[in-house]
Amino acid sequence: MDGQQAGQRELNRAQLGRILIYGLGRSGRGVARFLAAEGLQADWLDARPAAEDTALVADLGFGPGDLSRPYSTVVAAPGVPIDHPDLLTLAARGAEIIGEVALAARLRPQLPMIGITGTAGKGSTTVLVAQLLRACGLAALEGGNIDPPLLDVVDRAEVAVVELSSFQLERVPGLRLPVAVITNLGIDHLDRHRTEAAYHAAKLNITAGQTADDVLIVPAGLQVQTRAKVQAFSPEALTLQGGRPILPAADLPEGVHPANAAAAVLAAEAMLLHLGRPVNPELLAAALRSAQPVSGRFETVARIGNVRFIEDSIATRTLAVEAALLRATPPIAWLVGGRDKGADLAPLRAAAQGRVVRVIAFGEDGEKMARELNLPFEVVQGTGGDDIVLNAARAGLKALQGTGGTVLLAPIGTSFDLFKDYKARGLSFARAAQTLADEPVEVSA
Repeated sequence: MDGQQAGQRELNRAQLGRILIYGLGRSGRGVARFLAAEGLQADWLDARPAAEDTALVADLGFGPGDLSRPYSTVVAAPGVPIDHPDLLTLAARGAEIIGEVALAARLRPQLPMIGITGTAGKGSTTVLVAQLLRACGLAALEGGNIDPPLLDVVDRAEVAVVELSSFQLERVPGLRLPVAVITNLGIDHLDRHRTEAAYHAAKLNITAGQTADDVLIVPAGLQVQTRAKVQAFSPEALTLQGGRPILPAADLPEGVHPANAAAAVLAAEAMLLHLGRPVNPELLAAALRSAQPVSGRFETVARIGNVRFIEDSIATRTLAVEAALLRATPPIAWLVGGRDKGADLAPLRAAAQGRVVRVIAFGEDGEKMARELNLPFEVVQGTGGDDIVLNAARAGLKALQGTGGTVLLAPIGTSFDLFKDYKARGLSFARAAQTLADEPVEVSA
């Protein structure tokens, strides 16, 4: 860290003043650990704190907060709405409301960060960028919306690759990213943002602090108002800026989406140039060929004969589900279910035409969504989450007997009707597929 950065850090540290951590959980725990390591004191507030969280903050010496106290800085968890009455009260009394990303940027101004957002693909792209940079010799670590929290990696990374949700991007005042990526812009989280315009505005905060010296990477055709240099990517071409080819998309490992790879190549190149490091196309190509897809993102979890079981439990956004439908090998038995979050189904009906032979509906709103899709469907039930998912997977396999194809879990609905999160639902599907593989079921060879 040079003298100017050190001086800015100390100024930013002093300006934090009295700190309140609002909302514990994964993000709040990261904030608490970071502040304690910095030798800073903080209070905390959480309406329903978990026992492990209260134990952690107690061990760190942090006590419960009080809305009547004069806080200078409130570090709010992403899940707390920006218009939460407590936050409005604190802001009215002069507190600045920020999130963990802004806190990291202020107290680690020397750390180069790549920010990645989008309606779909941001987690996979984040992991892939970090893998590419590590292959080029940089100690790059991913964090943020993806595990672990950003503040858990800032002191171990030469470069932080940060997945940024729209919730996090509501609280990044002053954040400047030398490299930022928008994977795509669709519609999501209208229960939080209320309108598509507000959702997009939150996403576009990723470039709000950028200048003409910075780089913004976007899909070809997306128009964004920004001061940064714009670089466009396309899934048809994995190239460096200027068009130099890196790798044919057909050479990517299974589970690595060409669009994510195209964006990741440009992001890695931009960060290498920002740091004055050489860009080696052969290294990048080799890293892409050996890239490890993120678990639970369009992941093949079993094969039975020539039927492939693909787990994409996280696919609850229209763009993500559409991508899964178009990537899966037809004919497809499509598992649809969970709790309806109001996804736009029209593009999914179009993507399914000629590819999906049967929709297997399960869970709270599975039948409702299946009827709206206007595709052949059947409804499965069971005695609990695991049993229901097993029955759905079995029905999908039966629908493909004699033809082969793909049993695809891209459920549209959230997992909270039957499981604690999408990961638990995905693991249940993987177990179900393995169970079916062990059963004496007739399948095409």
